[in-house]
Amino acid sequence: MLPKVPVPPLKQTLDTYLKCVQHLVKEEQFKKTKVIVEKFGAPGGVGEVLQKKLLERRDKTTNWVYDYWLDDMYLNNRLALPVNSSPVMVFPKKTFRDDKDALRFAAGLIGGVLEYAALIDARALPVDFARGQQAGMPLCMEQYYRLFKSYRYPGLKTDTLEVQINEASSAPQHIIVACKNQFFVLDVVANGKQLIETEILSQLEKIMTMAEREDEKLPPFGILTSDGRTEWAQARDVLTKDQTNRDTLALIESCLCVVCLDEPSGLEPRDTNRALLMMHGGGREKNGANRWYDKSMQFVVGMDGICGVVCEHSAFEGIVMVQCSEYLMKYIAGSASKMARSSSIRKLPAPRRLPWKCNAHIQGLLTTSGDRLQRVVDNLDMDVFKFKAYGKEFIKKQKMSPDAFIQLALQLAFYKCNRRLVTTYESASIRRFQQGRVDNIRSATPEALAFVMSMTDERANVSDSEKNRRLIDAINAQTNYTIAAITGMAIDNHLLGLLRIAEELNMEKPEIFCDETYLASNQFVLSTSQVATTMEMFCCYGPVVPNGYGACYNPQSDHIVFCVSSFWEYTQTSSAVFVKALNESLEEIRDVCNRSGAAATKRADSGQEAGQRHKSGK
Repeated sequence: MLPKVPVPPLKQTLDTYLKCVQHLVKEEQFKKTKVIVEKFGAPGGVGEVLQKKLLERRDKTTNWVYDYWLDDMYLNNRLALPVNSSPVMVFPKKTFRDDKDALRFAAGLIGGVLEYAALIDARALPVDFARGQQAGMPLCMEQYYRLFKSYRYPGLKTDTLEVQINEASSAPQHIIVACKNQFFVLDVVANGKQLIETEILSQLEKIMTMAEREDEKLPPFGILTSDGRTEWAQARDVLTKDQTNRDTLALIESCLCVVCLDEPSGLEPRDTNRALLMMHGGGREKNGANRWYDKSMQFVVGMDGICGVVCEHSAFEGIVMVQCSEYLMKYIAGSASKMARSSSIRKLPAPRRLPWKCNAHIQGLLTTSGDRLQRVVDNLDMDVFKFKAYGKEFIKKQKMSPDAFIQLALQLAFYKCNRRLVTTYESASIRRFQQGRVDNIRSATPEALAFVMSMTDERANVSDSEKNRRLIDAINAQTNYTIAAITGMAIDNHLLGLLRIAEELNMEKPEIFCDETYLASNQFVLSTSQVATTMEMFCCYGPVVPNGYGACYNPQSDHIVFCVSSFWEYTQTSSAVFVKALNESLEEIRDVCNRSGAAATKRADSGQEAGQRHKSGK
């Protein structure tokens, strides 16, 4: 049994909060914040009352922060899922000989999904253990159990994440296949026996043929799921007035996963374009409507070899998406020979096209959703950058944490572009605890600021040894914050919990949460995450604020893949400019390490020589 998430001591959180914000706000503003925070934390003050209630909540629940965090991070958010919320995994570019070859890949993928889902149902997945900082602890596996059994329903004010808690006998037995913006039900069990891959391939071929029939083509209903959550909730209410639509929605909402067979995009398949197409499908003119964004796992197989997976993020974190994706890639690699061997396939009923009832009102909704998706598409500025000068092996040789090192490079890059640091989010897993999801590592530390200033101040002429000393201080600060976060001692979840308790008690909102410092400290201009893979694939996502950057990174032994995103509409951000600064930052930090290392070696050598001269009496 894993331990429960702790509630950190109130004073510790308030002290850390002040330290996190002091160097990011103006001096006058900080003085005001300090007074507010001290009043909140005073003996007998509001903070103590809320802390006591939070400790009571911890005793009564499995995980005191889970529901608060889920609502705040995802379900209350009204922005559209593509770009703003759903991360994607981009698979290596495939070279399909023809459409049938692409369908073979899709059939192998579905075979892998069925095998992985069976492992999850049997609770037969090996337990994950922590790596990196504080390695070796067993981790909570709950997120895996939601991979194929969750669905995010849109709501007018807040969404609902539903997870099917059912016996294996009533587990989903169908997949939804999207092809040419049409939706089909693919039953994966026939007469009590699961389909083999050659049978799945045969069914996919039938689906492609059915999707070609112009006279049966229905409007692109999937585009509605790409809209803002309130807009989609309103549209869904209109759809469900008709029984046909209710039945279709029920089948989509209860499926194992969605497989999107995409038309060729017409774009050159370089990393950045593949990332963009995975993020939003290229809008309604390309494959943007060939999706159903509420479903937790959507596997995309493009006829042009652009493949990947789109995840609805409220159900699980990136690591679960990685583990599943890597399992599937290994499965597919071994499935081609299996398909060649199996020849006998049953005569199966054809898959069913899902019907929709449309009217002029619904047609209008489809058009406006498509217009809004196009704005999202036109606004996303993405740059996938492979830094090839070195990878995590070089960083480890410096006896530094690769994650902390890369975080500092991101801080230096941002500082080069803006001459200031900003509130930064780095997700930290708290899966060491029951139902643990994440907390935040606030990477823009005071030590990071001291380091980036030493690297960029030409007038001060800071020595390499001083830069190196500040680098080590900043790495240590980042590492210490990381350890605090993964052991449940960070501040973001705790402050959110105190705020939610105040709301539940119908108290007037405490001043600390109305203060502009607190509001600014929750605008994450730099939203970062390490999503490491052992195979050639990469993860990306969009910024979380209009003036922000998303920065996902995947450190490999001799290179690092970065996916940097921003919005074109905000003219002061540019993914290409940030990537250029990031490249410079990584090279400059390496040079400081190398020069400091060489100087230290030289000092050690001359010290030895002096010692030898002394011994020999010279």
